[in-house]
Amino acid sequence: MVEMIKAKEPFKFYTRLHLTELTGLRATTLSQFVNLIKKVSGSSIYHHTHRFLQQHQYLSPEPPNDFAYWVTEVLGEDELGEKLASIDTIQYSTIRSLMEKIVSTIDDYLANSFFAKLKFAKSGEEFHFMKSVSFVLSSGYSAIDLNEFTDALQKITIDSIYFHIFEARLRLEREGNDFSNWIEHSLGDKELAGEISSLDPYTQTLENLRQSILRIVQKRIGS
Repeated sequence: MVEMIKAKEPFKFYTRLHLTELTGLRATTLSQFVNLIKKVSGSSIYHHTHRFLQQHQYLSPEPPNDFAYWVTEVLGEDELGEKLASIDTIQYSTIRSLMEKIVSTIDDYLANSFFAKLKFAKSGEEFHFMKSVSFVLSSGYSAIDLNEFTDALQKITIDSIYFHIFEARLRLEREGNDFSNWIEHSLGDKELAGEISSLDPYTQTLENLRQSILRIVQKRIGS
């Protein structure tokens, strides 16, 4: 069992409450769709990519995003839908870079598919752009060492895990997550931080991700 090192600063667990708002913008064709993606706020891009991921954590290990779903299910453009679904959301550390990738994917497709420009959604099936209004809240849990960290990790909600794993990249605008960042810089355990950073959150549900992190940390402290 390793010596229990106290962190320079305690880790405070937070969660985030999301409220959804309609933007009043809607698209019927792919051309309208991509032009609006270029214009909407980052909170709208976030809603239709990251929020969709969080809401559908229980349905499949690697869910699509709202954009891919609409293109495939409403417009019937399966090839483009697959391209949009294959965009690795977590690879992008800013919403802007993610938006640019989505836009370039659609623009390239439209440039090589004349008939795709002619398709339109039926009445009632238009793409309605929404946005997320977010509020960060304290979970009431904190940790000063790995024992307290594992104890709190077992009690927090999956929304808190989502906040510290997925949203951390966008907030920090770099690779990693809040857990790894704290373990490396406040506890000085770069090896453990790297193990947690190397987990692929897209291949498992949030609950399974919680268990994966717990196993890694508990192995480290010998419990």
